[in-house]
Amino acid sequence: MIPQGGTLPDDRFVLEEQTSLTYALDPVAGRISGRVDGLAAVRQAVFKLLQTERFAYAIYDSNYGYESSLGLQGEVFRLETERKVTEALLTDSRIRAVEDFKFAEQGDTALVSFTVVTDQGAFEAAGTVNVNG
Repeated sequence: MIPQGGTLPDDRFVLEEQTSLTYALDPVAGRISGRVDGLAAVRQAVFKLLQTERFAYAIYDSNYGYESSLGLQGEVFRLETERKVTEALLTDSRIRAVEDFKFAEQGDTALVSFTVVTDQGAFEAAGTVNVNG
């Protein structure tokens, strides 16, 4: 039988925001070097999300990572890349919006830049994307 009529005082549970404190990744040296928090931790999360191929690693759930726009061209490439980057980044609860996408295409690559708006401020992010493989 399930107990009935019990109550808990409202002040017993306090919601606290979790810290962003995490290990600092050094992608150039390929190692961990210290810790980061706040906006630097969100910047690192953006880097990691966009460097991880979506659906490729069993350790991550199906919402984590970036799904490539490989093989698409022109306006379709730009629209799909914008959608996929935004979709990938908004899985992080600290990120409020992804705005101001800019594309500079040259041959088989495109430089994509955008602004990431977080609960702790905003920053510019950019990366090179292969268009045709």
